[in-house]
Amino acid sequence: MAGQQNFVIVGASLAGASAARALREEGFDGDIHLIGAEEHRPYIRPPLSKDYLAGTAERDSIFVQSESWYPDHGVQFHPGTRAVGLDLGTHLLSTDDGAQMSYDRLLLATGSRPRRLTLPGASLGGVHYLRTLDHSDQLHALLTDGGTRLVVVGSGWIGMEVAATARTLGNEVTILERGPVPLAAALGTELGNMFATLHEANGVIIRRSVVVDSLVGTDGRVTGVLLAGGETVPADLVLVGIGAVPNVELAQKAGLAVDNGILVDASLCTSDPHVFAAGDVANAEHPLAGMRLRSEHWANALNGGPVAARAMLGQSVSFDTIPYFYSDQFDVGMEYSGFGPLTSNADLVYRGNREAREFIVFWLNAGRVVAGMNVNVWDVNDAVQALIRRGEPVDPARLADESIPLDQV
Repeated sequence: MAGQQNFVIVGASLAGASAARALREEGFDGDIHLIGAEEHRPYIRPPLSKDYLAGTAERDSIFVQSESWYPDHGVQFHPGTRAVGLDLGTHLLSTDDGAQMSYDRLLLATGSRPRRLTLPGASLGGVHYLRTLDHSDQLHALLTDGGTRLVVVGSGWIGMEVAATARTLGNEVTILERGPVPLAAALGTELGNMFATLHEANGVIIRRSVVVDSLVGTDGRVTGVLLAGGETVPADLVLVGIGAVPNVELAQKAGLAVDNGILVDASLCTSDPHVFAAGDVANAEHPLAGMRLRSEHWANALNGGPVAARAMLGQSVSFDTIPYFYSDQFDVGMEYSGFGPLTSNADLVYRGNREAREFIVFWLNAGRVVAGMNVNVWDVNDAVQALIRRGEPVDPARLADESIPLDQV
């Protein structure tokens, strides 16, 4: 592609940074502009609730590239800059500093933001969310010395990981869960209860099937969470973890097709042939799953960015990577691969020692492996993904038999 081409990436995220790197690796020698709303250069988010929050990971370890990589590779990085307008007809992007930037191809990697709690008291001091590096730094400063009463509203992955980290640092932790089982939406009741038991064994209090009425405070700071029924759960600090919302406003205002994210095809191209989307914000046609998927996990951004980059260069590509994520909570580490929407009412097959929390669990839909999770068992994820990708019925007995290698099931 000609050197005078100008590519703009909106979102200095993992997806955006991965796309910029792939463009250079593919030989693109035109201009690359990377627009980032935060002052920080692109970083990865999983450590923000785990080892970085705990203070056991060095700050430099979370950044996607070194600070010098961007100028060294001719990537013009614009930190602290927000895109506020996109004109598809004139190929112009407007930013909040009044500038306009023309593009030949544009990538939207705008990510997502925490869903806000819309209850009385939600704006009190001491109420926190976790999405950014600054959020993690603030929480670390408040939790690192221990002795803080943390109440977590919500029991998804962020809430459970922060709860585990905070408890490890010596804080009192209470999780408020609207449903009967934490993580049930992602893993089902059986495995959700396994993580609940893990937390309770480590001193975390889990309040199940409770409804938060409001947050209460004194002198502008939160002091507790009021439940429906009148009970107040004391709190020095509240973390809200009730999900995320894709940042589609720029795309929607421009007239791009949007539905639970920016709609893209398998090559991550939007309804405009010059605009692409990757990462949390992209709701993509997945050729292997046969359905649309929007994934908020880091692997989606890591792998999606390069696919979008190659598509921007006119290459014939298809984003068929199997969704993947991992979690670390207390002494349990896990990796999950698969298609969450296909696990509803699936059959579970276990391989290994469930009582010792050293096993692999598979979700079978019509006899086919559609997801798998290895718990404290390592170096098997490639084999798990191969079973999913194969898409053929398997024998559950052979799948459960540890004497049979997974590649021979």
